[in-house]
Amino acid sequence: MSSPARARVVAALGPTIAVLAALLVGAVIMIATGSNAWDAYRGLLNKAFNGKRALAETGVYSAPLILGGLAFAAAFRAGMFNIGIEGQLVIGGFAAGLVAALDLGLPAIIHVPLGLLVAAIAGGIWGFIPGFLRATRGAHEVITTIMLNYLGFRLVTYLIQNAEGWLPVDPMGNATKRAMPEARLPKILDGTRLHLGFIIAIVAAIVLWYVFTRTTLGYRIRTVGLSRGAAAYGGIPWGKTVIVAMALSGALAGLAGAGESMGLHGKAFATPPGYGFTAIAVGLVGRNNPLAIIASGLLFGVLSAGAPAMQSEAGVSKEIVDVLQGLIILAVAAFELVNRSAFLRRFTQPPAISGNDRAPSEDVEGPVTPETGKV
Repeated sequence: MSSPARARVVAALGPTIAVLAALLVGAVIMIATGSNAWDAYRGLLNKAFNGKRALAETGVYSAPLILGGLAFAAAFRAGMFNIGIEGQLVIGGFAAGLVAALDLGLPAIIHVPLGLLVAAIAGGIWGFIPGFLRATRGAHEVITTIMLNYLGFRLVTYLIQNAEGWLPVDPMGNATKRAMPEARLPKILDGTRLHLGFIIAIVAAIVLWYVFTRTTLGYRIRTVGLSRGAAAYGGIPWGKTVIVAMALSGALAGLAGAGESMGLHGKAFATPPGYGFTAIAVGLVGRNNPLAIIASGLLFGVLSAGAPAMQSEAGVSKEIVDVLQGLIILAVAAFELVNRSAFLRRFTQPPAISGNDRAPSEDVEGPVTPETGKV
């Protein structure tokens, strides 16, 4: 097998091996704490895959994680670390919940896209702010996105509790009012909770992959993320690209929130769901590749959907699932570190060509001139 082929195989199988190693370490931990690892993993798989309802629940948990992972990737590809996905998700979900609760007299074919659009715009604005501050004032996005998380949570809580007279909110339920039937995301599997948000997440991943690999915007985002100096040399505006990437990241997070408020619950709650922070792990495990993030989001969705079965069938505490998620992240990070080591590069990269390895026809005596080709 050639060196480039070996590199592709290592890149493809490496994260899978890392995940399996993490699950093996997790089994050792469960055994050490007195739990039956076999029963735990069997319950996990049964709860996540055994039957239509189990598969649907896996999809329900995976949809916001995929969109959140894409949001993280959109910012990270531009060299930005977006920790504000949770806040952007809550703001987008709240905006979608308000639009969905209004009786606008619109058919579903208009009301549903309108709610999704408003959610993307609201989340995009919440992502635009830290991008703008970074580009114009040098404020680090890690600090500003953390601050905006709490600001978003408090703003939504305040509006729900104090704006009942002019917004469709329910202070007693700590949420927006229930969405109109024509504003709900339709179910895609009868008798389950799985809604159109899962399809939206898959389509968003494919679209973002196309943007990254086939468009000028994607090229600019990748260039800025790899080297600010190279981007400046190529005439790519760093500040503008960072702002666009953060706004795109926020828009994707806002769509994740819309899926929760317009699809799963039918209303937007003030309580943060917690998907935004797990989504960072989804993006990292997926190595910020939109297509790989689909698989990563499904993996974390399986862990979330199967956690109750691990507790009921094997007596495993809920915290063990969090430990498994942490182990998976560490294992994938460790693989990436090893993959960048000099030792592994001997096997995954083609060897450098020395002067003695050149073909006889390439040997020249002295410098080459444009006129004669040789001296």
